[in-house]
Formats: sequence, C-alpha cells, structure tokens
Amino acid sequence: MKRSDHYLQPTHIQVRGARVHNLKNIDVDIPLGQLVGIAGVSGSGKSSLALGTLYAEGSRRYLDALSTYTRRRISQTGRATVDEVLHVPAALALRQRPGIPGVHSTFGTSTELLNYLRLMFSRLGSHACPHCGAHAEPSMNVALMLPITCPSCGREFFGPGAEDLAFNSGGACPTCGGTGVVRRVDESSLVPDESLSIDEGAVAPWNTLMWDLMKQVAREMGVRTDVPFSQLTPEERDIVFHGPAEKKHILYKAKKGDNFAELDFTYFNAVYTVENALAKAKDEKGLARVARFLKEEVCPDCHGTRLSERARGPVIDGMTLADATALTLDELATWVPGVPTLMPESMRPMAQTICDEMAEPMCRLQQLGLGYLSLDRASSTLSTGERQRVQLARAVRNRTCGVLYVLDEPSIGLHPSNVEGLLGVVDDLLADGNSVVLVDHDVRVLRHADHIVEIGPGSGAAGGRVIAQGTVDDIVASPATRIGPYLSGARRVSVRERAEGSDLFADGRIHLDTDAIHTVKPLSVDIPRGRLTAVTGVSGSGKTTLVLESLIPALRAAIAGEALPAHVHGVEADGIARANLIDATPIGANVRSTVGTYSGVLDDLRRAYAKTADARERGLKAGAFSYNTGSLRCPTCDGTGQISLDVQFLPDVDIPCPDCGGARYGREAYDIKLAGDISLPELLSYTVDQASEVLAETALRTVKSKLGILHDLGLGYLTLGEATPALSGGEAQRLKLASELTRKQNDALFVFDEPTIGLHPLDVEVLLGVLQRLIDNGATVVVIEHDLDMIANADYIVDMGPSGGEGGGRIVCAGTPEEVAACPGSITGRYIAEELGGR
Repeated sequence: MKRSDHYLQPTHIQVRGARVHNLKNIDVDIPLGQLVGIAGVSGSGKSSLALGTLYAEGSRRYLDALSTYTRRRISQTGRATVDEVLHVPAALALRQRPGIPGVHSTFGTSTELLNYLRLMFSRLGSHACPHCGAHAEPSMNVALMLPITCPSCGREFFGPGAEDLAFNSGGACPTCGGTGVVRRVDESSLVPDESLSIDEGAVAPWNTLMWDLMKQVAREMGVRTDVPFSQLTPEERDIVFHGPAEKKHILYKAKKGDNFAELDFTYFNAVYTVENALAKAKDEKGLARVARFLKEEVCPDCHGTRLSERARGPVIDGMTLADATALTLDELATWVPGVPTLMPESMRPMAQTICDEMAEPMCRLQQLGLGYLSLDRASSTLSTGERQRVQLARAVRNRTCGVLYVLDEPSIGLHPSNVEGLLGVVDDLLADGNSVVLVDHDVRVLRHADHIVEIGPGSGAAGGRVIAQGTVDDIVASPATRIGPYLSGARRVSVRERAEGSDLFADGRIHLDTDAIHTVKPLSVDIPRGRLTAVTGVSGSGKTTLVLESLIPALRAAIAGEALPAHVHGVEADGIARANLIDATPIGANVRSTVGTYSGVLDDLRRAYAKTADARERGLKAGAFSYNTGSLRCPTCDGTGQISLDVQFLPDVDIPCPDCGGARYGREAYDIKLAGDISLPELLSYTVDQASEVLAETALRTVKSKLGILHDLGLGYLTLGEATPALSGGEAQRLKLASELTRKQNDALFVFDEPTIGLHPLDVEVLLGVLQRLIDNGATVVVIEHDLDMIANADYIVDMGPSGGEGGGRIVCAGTPEEVAACPGSITGRYIAEELGGR
C-alpha cells in the first residue's frame, strides 16, 4: 500500500478565527496551487489577511524550524492574531514598498546580472598588462588560475577574478569608494544664519550630527560662543571650520536637572563633523542626514562608473565592464548572445555557459517591462514599482516549488501594456508548483485569478469580513460584491464632467521648454490652467523627468525668482504662486504622528477640553492634553500607546501599554468630559465619522469642518488616534490634501505622483471627486498616472514615449482622451480606446 493511500494531499490553507487588525474573527479557505486574488476597498483588511495572516504564519513557521542561533540574525515577523492556520506552506512576500537600497546598489547588482557580467569580463576578457598596458588575447588561463604572458613586454601577470571587478569589493574606485560620486563638504551650508551665536545653534552640523556639548568644547578652543557668528574673528572662524582635534577638559551640565560632570572631549570641527557622519553612512537614509552639508559631483577619476582603473581594464568586443553596464537591459540582451562567437574555439563552451545563465533573468526582466533600465542605474532612483518587479523576477528565477508567494499590489507602477508580462510571470510561479496570493485592485489582474476572496464591505471598522468568494463568475453573481460590477464591465469609473476640447485652454496655460536630460529629448509642452491633466506613457518614457525634475523645479525657481534648472530653457505660468507635490511618502516618522495631530483636529479638541469647567477647576491648560508632552499623558508609555518587549532571539514584541491600553493618556484624562459625556482618549479611539456624529450637537465648528473634510476625502473610517506612518500611500496622499480643500486655489498647481496606487475603483471615484473640488476652487491639477479610469476622466493627456529609455522621452501626442485614443503612435492610446469603448 502506498503512503499516499493513507494521507490526502491538502488542497486548501485553512484560516480559522483571524483577528489581525480589523479582521472580524474570519474563517476562510485559500486554495493551494492556484492564483488567489484578494480584493476590497482601501482599509477593508486585504493586507491583514494576505500579509498579516498568511505570510506572517507561513514565514514564522518556516523560521521556527531553524536553530535559535540562526533566528537571532534574521528579522522576524510576529505571531499572527489567529486561532488556527492549517496547511500553510513556507511563504515569501513581495511587498508594496521594498526596502531602501544601499548606496552601492544598482539595477545590475539587485538583479544579479552584474555578477554574470563580472564573471564574463574576468574569464573571457582581453586583459591589460599592469606593467606596460598592452592587452593580451583572451585565454583559459584566468579560469585555470595560471599567469598570462604579455605579448608586448613578455612579463607574466594574473588576470583579475570576478571579485576584483566588483565596485563594492576589490574593484572599487579608490577616490569615490565605488559610489560613482564624490561628496565634498559645502562650507557655505555649515552656518546658514550668521546672526545667531554658536550657543544659539549657528553651526548647523553640531545641532544634528554631533553632541550638543561641542559648543562648550569650541569655547575651550578659544572661540566666543555667545556673540553672533558674523562677529567672530578670522582666527575664530578658522577654528570652527578647520580647528585641530585637540582634547579639552569641560564641565558639562545636563539639560534636565542640576547634574554636572567633568569630561575630556575631543574637538570635532564643523567640516570634520560632516566628514565623520558621511564616513559612517551605510545607506540612503544615513546619507540624507548629511546631504544638506554636501556638494555632490561625478567622481573625476572613474567618471561615475564606480570602478577602479584596473577593473576597467578587461575588454570584450571593444567594450569595458563600465561600457557594458551602461547598456540598457534591451541592448545587453542583444549583445550577450554574440559574445561566444568572439572567443577562441577552446573558450566557447565556457562563454556559452555564462551567456546562457544570463538569458532567463534578462528575459524575465524584459517581460516585466524593465528593458529600458541600464545596469549602472542606482537602485535608489528606481520607483517602488520597478524595485518590486526586480524582486518578482528574482523570485521566479529561483524556480522554487511548494512555496506560498504573497504579492502586495504587483501592478503598481505598471503601464497597461506590461500587465500581460506580470501575469505571465505569475503563471510561471504556478506552473512550478507554487501557490500565489495577490492583493490588487486592477480588474485585469483580478480577472486572471482562479479564485477571489473579497473583503469588506467598507473600510476600517466597517470592513474585515469575507463578503464574497469563488471564481470570477461567482464574484460577479454575488449580491454582496462591490468589485463584481467592475470585473464584468457593467460599471466603470466616470464621475466628472470633462472640459470641452475647444475650452481646454480658456483659463490660460503653463508653458515649459526644456533641453535634453537623461533619456528625455528637448520638449515644449503646454498644461491647461484650471483642468485635470494626466501625464501618461510606458515605464521609463520620461513622465517623472518631465513633471518632477522639470516642471515643478522650474515653477518653484520662477516663483522664488531664482535661476531655472540648467536643462530648462523657460517656463511661463503667470499667476501661479504655489507648486505643490502630493506624493505617497509616509506622513510622520513614528507613532506620535496621528490622523488627529496631522489634520489639526487634536489641537482644536485640546483647546475645547481645556475650556471645560472640570479642566479649569484643575488648572489644566490646552498643553496638558497633549499626549506627547502634556501632564495627562500616560507615564508608562510616554504617550505612545505601546511598549516594546525584548525577547532575545524571538522578534521584539510591541504590545499595547498595559496601563493605558493603547489610549496614550493616564486615568485623570478620563475625568474631563465633553459633548455629553466623552473624554479625549475615548474620542481619539473613534473613527472620523463616529467623532462627527458625537460632536454634531456641539459648537465646535472648526473641528466639525475638519472632520467633514476628512469624510469627503474618503477617510471617514480612520480613527483619530491612528498612527500616520502606517497609512497606505493613497491614504497619505489624501490626508495631505485635508488643509487644501477649503482654500481658493487659482494660484496653485497640484501634482500627484500615481495617486491611484492601492485604490479600489470605488476609491478612485472618491479621489476624482476630491480632485474636482480642487479644480472647482481654481487649481490646476497634474497626475502622473497608469490607471485607465483616472486617465479616461482627465480633461487633457500628455502621452510620453513611444517606449521606455532611449526609445522614449518624446511627447507622442497631447490632447483629449479621444484624441490620444485615435493617435496611431500611442501605446497608451490603444488602452484608452478600449476604456472609452466600454463607456
């Protein structure tokens, strides 16, 4: 009898009693070996099920099988709040926001294609003699670890190995350390305001990069610290900027309390303070701290290639490794297959092996629409969508079997023409015997799913339930579904009256003329004032360069009366006094920033509570009601609402504060009541809509107005005490608009960078309503966008392309959606035509 007769292979992951975030104790079965789509409006609980439950349990259980020694060195996910999860495979997650890459990371290193190129130039290259500079013919000697004889001077030398050609190892340019740029201290930035004294913080690096007591050390060095910096003598200024690293004895007084301490402290001058911080910076975040004190220039020795002179020595087909990495992926994919034919007969099998290894990853990356990127492109300059697709290509190349892949909105940043490539990659994962759970809003992606789980019906407390599940046809037929009508095509997003073509420029225009920059050709473009303009095009076509690197900097420079960016010839925008970029970057750095604080609601509420009889009787002013610094904050968690437990080799556990239960306030705060019988900590636990209802009968007009705006922004489901860094990109974008909706905007341009990221079609309708309110107030609105619903609702479209990289960078056509749809050269136009055809 076979073992399989006793044991039936599981067909589903069984989730029982999931309560992660807003999930309402749900039970759901997720089919294995299939593509499962998870749908629902923003904030409904999709990611709580996919990442917070399925991935969290799949990855945790796999890691639990490793030794404790190994686990101590791996960043781990905490245990999900769920009764039981059965038959979950080991899980990998491709998150919506991949981590910030390091300073040495490029497209070539992150895809690992550079590893193959380094091996190729090490083993197959014509190597330069270090003695006379002559090049020897390619030979097997490097692979055989034998010396090469120089054909010119006759001396022997060893060819470089692959590691010797790595810019983050032995092949790094010694001048720039393998970064391609040199950063020099900009002394003019060190003391931005010379009217301040050193004691008042005149020396900016000492305020942010160095201990505060450096001011006292400077005093011991003979510098007056209590007079305006402008009054210092040349000798004193020289000590501040370039003084020697001498050790001085100081008497240090703590900022809090009356404690003194005697210390011996070495003097760090202002320039060295920055250089020291720069030397310790290991990633983009670290560099950002010192960036304002630096001038950044292309490295004069390696000319931006990151490689040492020796690493640039090997040549294949007249190209160095630096030349090869400057090629786009499409160009590289054309060149690589011809390399074996350039080699001597004895070396062709080895050359063919190396080139064959490169073929599949290059094909995958091209399939995902990344062929326009060059291998030397810094990873920090890639969009989140591009970085996520690099992750996806690597995951497929590994050819795993039996793994659960959880993809968080993989269609982000994808032009409609690239969606087919994405779905092809997903199909390959499934064909290898894996399971894929995919959170997405794109109906073309969801239509491809074998099974859909729809979470809802609403957001926040109104969501967290399974409202429909089954095949696409099952979802469409369900009476409870909200995505079904969009899947079937019965409903499309259409919520605004578009301007007539003849009236588009009735309110004027913004005109921009630019020279070539990056892969974008010289451009001349008009943006209609008081309208909604969509800038479209495939990935890498030049949308970001046109809008974020040209239009906004040019307008801001013109408004400030400063010099335009070097590549901008001119900008005409009479009457525009503000150029606002509303992007999806998180709001706030930590849990102290909440919806209540960011929207200004909490400031108004603190003043209102301070005016109550109970507060006046206790002598409590508005400041006492601050959970950051006020006397009413919880003393245990200092107003954060949570404490962190260090459990050694297990992941740190953040738990609600045991004293305040996450409310951030101490017990006394509950004694001060407003609006019938509600305290401030209780009110902060309410959603925006619940708070509006509770305060409806009060005289708090400004509070009610701000809450009403948050509701109109589609954010009524957020609690006032919700930490803003945890908001999705779409939620963050809309919250940033909260203070703008009630103002006249005739002098304002608003630019949105892919505002539909993470938005359900119903949420896109809400967003379009918000943009229309800005336009009704006189604003000019520009969106960089791939979403066809948003594009089809725009008054005017500027379509870049026709393709990405060197094949793009031009304005293919500009006009109404109908005009772009009729343009034969526009790739975007084909999809707009399909969208308009269904309306």
